[in-house]
Amino acid sequence: MDEKIVNMHAAKTRLSQLVARAEKGERILIARAGKPVAELGPVRRPRRATISPEDPLLNLDRFAVDGPGGELANEEIDRVLYGKS
Repeated sequence: MDEKIVNMHAAKTRLSQLVARAEKGERILIARAGKPVAELGPVRRPRRATISPEDPLLNLDRFAVDGPGGELANEEIDRVLYGKS
C-alpha cells in the first residue's frame, strides 16, 4: 500500500479525491505544519463468521435417515445432532 503525506489545506481542498484513493487501499497521512496528525485509509472489513467443519448442517449425510424420521421432540433432536442430554 502506498503511503503519502498531504498537508491540511490540500486535504480539505481535495477531500473527495483522497477518500477515493483510500477506498482503493491507499493510506494517506494528513499533516499540520509538516507533522503527521491523522491518517486516512480504507475501513477494515469485518471478518465473516466461520462454521465449524463438525457442524451437523455441513454433515447431513452422517445424520440422514431413509424414510420418515417419525416425531422427534426438540430434546431428542439436540441429543442426536449435538450430543446433548
